[in-house]
Amino acid sequence: MKTLILGVGNLLLKDEGVGIHVIQALEKEELPSGIHLMDGGTGGFHLISWLEEYDRIIMIDATLDSNPPGTVRVIKPRYSSDFPPLMSAHEIGLKDMIEAMQLTGKMPETHLIVISVVDINEVGMELSAEVEAAIPEVISIVKKII
Repeated sequence: MKTLILGVGNLLLKDEGVGIHVIQALEKEELPSGIHLMDGGTGGFHLISWLEEYDRIIMIDATLDSNPPGTVRVIKPRYSSDFPPLMSAHEIGLKDMIEAMQLTGKMPETHLIVISVVDINEVGMELSAEVEAAIPEVISIVKKII
């Protein structure tokens, strides 16, 4: 199964960039053939043509929710409404992208791994200790999915 692991986020906004940090950590891991890694930046419609090429997508992103920072959850979104509320700074682009893929009938099997954060607007390139500590758990989940 051709699988894309897509990290989404903005590296300049500390914890908001956790999806990209996970991709960078996965680049150092041994992964099976057929697995591709992508820094998806802040997401959006420009990713659709890439995503349609895959049978399965594992998307990793930060989310603002009521959970403690560093909490990791896995969601299998089938509709844009399945995304967590207030999902990071690029919520509209990701939800719209999923809806567009559903309308075209080209929606790959999707797993969404979200990491809870407290602030998505703090400028800096380092993750908070709680969010950084969640990366090994995310990598373990990715490996279980693949």
